Amino acid sequence: MPILIPKRKPKRKVIRREKPTDINEAFERVISAYSAYYDLNRDDPLEPFDAEAVFRIHDEQYILIKKAKVSEADSNEFVYFAKTGELSEEQFLEYENTAWEDGLSRAQPKENHRNSDVTVVITAESISPEAERAIKKSKKYKSYKMGIHGWSAHRVVAYDFSKHTLLYNRRGEELKEIFSNIF
Repeated sequence: MPILIPKRKPKRKVIRREKPTDINEAFERVISAYSAYYDLNRDDPLEPFDAEAVFRIHDEQYILIKKAKVSEADSNEFVYFAKTGELSEEQFLEYENTAWEDGLSRAQPKENHRNSDVTVVITAESISPEAERAIKKSKKYKSYKMGIHGWSAHRVVAYDFSKHTLLYNRRGEELKEIFSNIF
C-alpha cells in the first residue's frame, strides 16, 4: 500500500529588496509600482498630495452571446500619494479627510457600481506615535442605497523611513504583501 503524503501549499515568493537609501527613492518605488496598472497624475494632483492615481475596471458576464448579459460591475480605486518629513496626527487627518472627500465626489454610485475605494499612501521620514495610532484606528466606509449601488472603503498605508516599517489600517492590511515587495 502506497504512503500518501499531503500536498503542501506553495509559498508565495517574496522578493527582498535592499532598503531605500532616502525618502525620495522610497516614494519613487511606490509610484513606479502603481504606474503599471493605474493612470498616474504627477503634474497637478489634489493639494496637499504629491501624486494621485486612478484605476477603473468594467466587468461583464454573459451566457453564450453578448445579448444574454448576466451581470456587469464597475470598480474604481482612487489613490493619493504623499511624501513628508515627520508625519503628525493633524497632518495625517488632513490627508485622510481630503482624500476621502475627493474620492467620494468621484464615485458614481448607480445600478452597476460595485465599489469605489479610496487609498492614501504616505511616505514619511518619521511618523509620530500619535499619527501611528490614528493610522491604525482609521476607519471610513460608505454604502450606497444599502449596498445595492455599491460601497466605498478607505485604506491607508504609511511607510516610516526612519524605522523602515509599514503601518496600515485594517483595510490597508490587504496591501501588506504588495508593499512588502516594494520595500
